[in-house]
Amino acid sequence: MAACSAPRGPNRAPVEDRGTGMSRAPVVAVDAGVKPLPGFENAGKPGYYTVKPGDTLIRIGLDTGQNWRDIGRWSNLENPNLIEVGQVLRVVPPESVAVARPVTAGSATPVGPAPAASAPAQSASAPKPAAPAAAGGDEDLAWIWPAQGAVLAGFDEAKNKGLDIAGKAGDTVMASADGRVVYAGAGLRGYGNLIILKHNNTFLSAYAHNQTLLVKEDQSVRKGQKIAEMGNSDADRVKLHFEIRRQGKPVDPAKYLPAK
Repeated sequence: MAACSAPRGPNRAPVEDRGTGMSRAPVVAVDAGVKPLPGFENAGKPGYYTVKPGDTLIRIGLDTGQNWRDIGRWSNLENPNLIEVGQVLRVVPPESVAVARPVTAGSATPVGPAPAASAPAQSASAPKPAAPAAAGGDEDLAWIWPAQGAVLAGFDEAKNKGLDIAGKAGDTVMASADGRVVYAGAGLRGYGNLIILKHNNTFLSAYAHNQTLLVKEDQSVRKGQKIAEMGNSDADRVKLHFEIRRQGKPVDPAKYLPAK
């Protein structure tokens, strides 16, 4: 998509499952009579993302492995609910953020103690994570099953971005690893009442279709902590849809979870 060829209206359309990755739209000449969209000069650069039809900031955060609030701040958005198709957003922290990233010795969780510290410590020109923030490395997470039911549907990169786990309304949904809540709400179509946890610079996990959410954004949680109650919000039956995202890309949770 050319950075300046899309319509200007605010985009609050429902989300589409498109997969992950940074936009590589080429920079094109701007018509002198048309005001360029914010960030157009960064289109196609590493660490930036060009907004597509159907995008929301929550979806972009999930697909890039970032806190949607951080993306809004890095991109200087006055209203994070108003983004435009063709607008270019920063999806890695500016160099000043990476340099000034707070470090807390002996932190109880693998994420930073404040919302700003939930972002990767990396330069804007290099979207790969920097040195691990958690002892033992970002890959060294001892995941647990978030619910006790049988698996209804396995991972399929094209059709199912995670696992669907059976249960009854009100069954416990647990945090699969230590982390910080970066989203809790119902703003992502197809997921119902959703919780997204950021575990470190590399991993997010998502818990969808809940009946009740028991945690709030920016709250730290521990592995095994009850974070929600299972339900059927935006689903055809009671179930938990569980995803693990590595740098924003969906991966098969069965490869990370212990054998049942």
